[in-house]
Amino acid sequence: MDAEQRRRDELAAFLKDRRARADRDAHGLPAVGRSRLRGLRREEVATLAGVSVTWYTWLEQARDINPSRQVLVSLARLFRLTPVESTYLLSLGGHREIVREASGGITPALQQLLDSLEFPAFLLGSDWSIIGWNEAYAQLYPRIKSLDNADRNLLWLVFTDAALREMLPDWEEQSRSFVGSFRAETRGWLNPAGDSGIVGQVSAASPEFAEIWKERDVAGFQSGQRYFRHPIKGLTRYEQHNLTPVQASDLTLLMYIPHQF
Repeated sequence: MDAEQRRRDELAAFLKDRRARADRDAHGLPAVGRSRLRGLRREEVATLAGVSVTWYTWLEQARDINPSRQVLVSLARLFRLTPVESTYLLSLGGHREIVREASGGITPALQQLLDSLEFPAFLLGSDWSIIGWNEAYAQLYPRIKSLDNADRNLLWLVFTDAALREMLPDWEEQSRSFVGSFRAETRGWLNPAGDSGIVGQVSAASPEFAEIWKERDVAGFQSGQRYFRHPIKGLTRYEQHNLTPVQASDLTLLMYIPHQF
């Protein structure tokens, strides 16, 4: 299956999911049956969005059609999508795609930047591989040094590394946040569950991830507070900040700045 078909398949699945979540009452529509308090019919979506039922049905069938930006914006408004979800929907429809040139990995200059920071910092590749880190990060998460290169992936570690899971007191919340961020950041339709990419690998290793991935939540990878259980220092609190190097727009620099209790 080529990337274009995967994109259309994810667009269809995303629309079905958000249609099922839609609030009928918010659109002034009566409940259908005893349990149908949420979710819209295809006919209702088509009417509210100003398109034909047949055409909208084709979208949910992953047909080879090209929805306009205007229609997708209308659907995003109809489903009450967040800005991040709206951007994701537009990308699935072939709009606002951000093509990032591959940087070729970490450079000596970027490693020098990491080493100059006194607080934990690491560098993520486009598939969330951890391609560089500094000594402060290794002190926070010592296993990073001994892992095989293939295992140094943030998504993989969050769901398969028991030691990292133990370090995160809010693992259940953070793991869901990571999945939503990964889908938004990497345009998850490129690596659907079941393929040989990182999504397929984590799905096979973690039933928890596989279930969360199916929910198709989308969230921005935002700065904010992070808590860790340090083996020596106990519970530690950091402010996470994310930056994109100008010379390597496919990479993300994550920094954990210590916060004093």
